[in-house]
Amino acid sequence: MTEPVSAPADVLVIFGITGDLARKMTFRSLYRLERRGLLDCPIVGVALDDWSVSTLRDRAREAIEAGGEPIDEQVFGRFAQRLSMVSGDFADPKTYDRVAKAIEGTHTPVFYLEIPPSLFGLVVENLARANLTTRARVAVEKPFGHDLPSARELNRKLRAVLEEWQIYRIDHFLGKEPAMDIMFLRFANSVFEPLWNRDRIHCVQLTMAENFGVEDRGSFYDPVGALRDVVQNHLLQLIGLFAAEPPSVAGADGVRDKRVEVFRAIPSLDPTHYVRGQYDGYTSIEGVKPNSQTETFAALRLEIDNWRWSGVPFFLRAGKGLPVRATEIRAIFKRPPKLAFTASTYDANELVLRIDPRAGANLVVQAKEPGANRTRTVDLSVIFAEELGEAPEPYERLLYDVMHADSSQFARQDGVEETWRIVQPLLDAPPAVQPYPRGSWGPPGAAKLVAGYPGWREPWL
Repeated sequence: MTEPVSAPADVLVIFGITGDLARKMTFRSLYRLERRGLLDCPIVGVALDDWSVSTLRDRAREAIEAGGEPIDEQVFGRFAQRLSMVSGDFADPKTYDRVAKAIEGTHTPVFYLEIPPSLFGLVVENLARANLTTRARVAVEKPFGHDLPSARELNRKLRAVLEEWQIYRIDHFLGKEPAMDIMFLRFANSVFEPLWNRDRIHCVQLTMAENFGVEDRGSFYDPVGALRDVVQNHLLQLIGLFAAEPPSVAGADGVRDKRVEVFRAIPSLDPTHYVRGQYDGYTSIEGVKPNSQTETFAALRLEIDNWRWSGVPFFLRAGKGLPVRATEIRAIFKRPPKLAFTASTYDANELVLRIDPRAGANLVVQAKEPGANRTRTVDLSVIFAEELGEAPEPYERLLYDVMHADSSQFARQDGVEETWRIVQPLLDAPPAVQPYPRGSWGPPGAAKLVAGYPGWREPWL
């Protein structure tokens, strides 16, 4: 048993630095931290590829430029000087001897595992054998298992070497500024909190729509599907933020305790309230089985059995090949009673919190239509970047947090197990997939899921 180490990292070691995630996200995020003056330690890449330091720096530049980030030569020069490289097989103990030599003299390393989860146990065991884990923090990428038993087995391998405080499980949705905005909007504004309950909210809709397909990722996506890819992790974490009580204590676990309380209050899901879809043409993608039953669309209903939310249904949908790209949470409030001074009927008020793209909030209210004795729907909207300026990107925020020992926006093992427990019945007894054309809002069965409640809203764009 070791005491938590809160000192900032004095070295960042990235296993898998030659991979796709580093090319798409990591290099760019670290460069942005450098530009903001928030990066202050060396970076050591570890990979099987035999790259020289010069090659690593060239690939970093290419990745940053490909991500659309303008290169400031002075900033990049500082960033490039931080980079070094260790090449070797992750199964070879000599690789870890070279890592130890590369970080000799440091005291609080962060090891970031941008590698398949099947290698997590191997790497942390070898790091421990090289005496590198005592004061270390280890960041790991999802997926944290593919069901509840595998999530527990993965945790067993990590905890055989590491304490829970050392493990930082990355779900990049928790690193999105608009996701973090949810709790600030709720609890820092007294106008919202009294409305955030079963007395005022009729239902909640959460949509994650993607207007592209699986494309060239068939071999990755086909064993996974929409439920495992985004619902069990990203969307349930957003529900945790939306529905949580205010933390009663400061610190990371104060925040995470409240998210886990929400998960514990969600009964395991009912497959009869679950709709699976597959867009036309999916099985012709390279890497996809010809008779695949993998869902590219998932819609479901869940309940939260606690005092605040009892009786309020939460409807979730996520899919590929849909009309737009957007992620939003929408609270639909109860309608007001009929008013004597007008014959109008009123649409319900709605509060939309948009996560992607162009994060913002939209309050849908009723106002009197000029010259008439009736109302018209009015949007009171704000785009956060226009009012608040540029926000850190998810990996930029999460990498900074792990280097500074702030685990608030990372998943904890009890939360991971609860979210797998919630969706496990849908994995055990999934309904048949229903086809849907690309560019539609999924299979017809999704509309029946919300019967008796307001129909699915098209995302606010």
